[in-house]
Amino acid sequence: MAKKTDPIAVFDSGMGGISVLREMVRLMPEEDFIYFGDSKNAPYGTKTLEEVRSLTLSNIKYLLEVHHAKAIAVACNTATSAAVRILRELYPEVPLVGVEPAIKPAVSCMDHPRVLVMATPYTLNGDKFKNLKEVYQEQAVIEPLPCPGLMEFVERGVLYGEDLEYFLHEKMDPFLKDGIDAIVLGCTHYPFVRDTIQRIAGDEVLLFDGSLGTARELRRRIHAAGLENDAEHKGNVTFLNSTGDPGRIRLSLTLFNM
Repeated sequence: MAKKTDPIAVFDSGMGGISVLREMVRLMPEEDFIYFGDSKNAPYGTKTLEEVRSLTLSNIKYLLEVHHAKAIAVACNTATSAAVRILRELYPEVPLVGVEPAIKPAVSCMDHPRVLVMATPYTLNGDKFKNLKEVYQEQAVIEPLPCPGLMEFVERGVLYGEDLEYFLHEKMDPFLKDGIDAIVLGCTHYPFVRDTIQRIAGDEVLLFDGSLGTARELRRRIHAAGLENDAEHKGNVTFLNSTGDPGRIRLSLTLFNM
């Protein structure tokens, strides 16, 4: 049985979920966190459904059984689409959240905006995105933009520079010439290159990501389960990575402290 002092686990295919972790630490500073990045098997966004599901289930089982996590955040859009429903069936007693593209706030930012959704091919081909697009199709023009290769910049620690700008211009320029009101950063890696995306898009374009909403939802679920850590101390954050590479841990700390 989970204890209040057990850690919260944040899982991602690599480094991207650190953007979600930062919001969770800010909202729940008294909690201990374990961040697990599966960089050894990244990227998830180009794998099959079966591969993503198998990896996600295995990693969550590890975090629950070995590290005794009291709550789980699947901080990866691809893993969320592939496995969160199954995880909730397997572990109904565990407060568990996934992530999804922040389409709702982007659509609500103005009257009938043109919204660009940047995400992995897997996310944009999944039912979650298709359903969201259908729900809001009368309120906005929603343009999907697959960005295979973008998460790898973050995984390498490349957050600025000519190569990144060239990559983003090639992806974004065909949409920007027709005018874009808002951009959804539909992968948890993408907030780490937010400044470059904003500069290319222009200051008038609004950017949205789902990190804060995910953090708030997990806090709500932990409260509902009566599992808040009520000890008067500042929580700790432990970083783990499937590669076992100390360089991955150093990059994790760098991204966390940005």
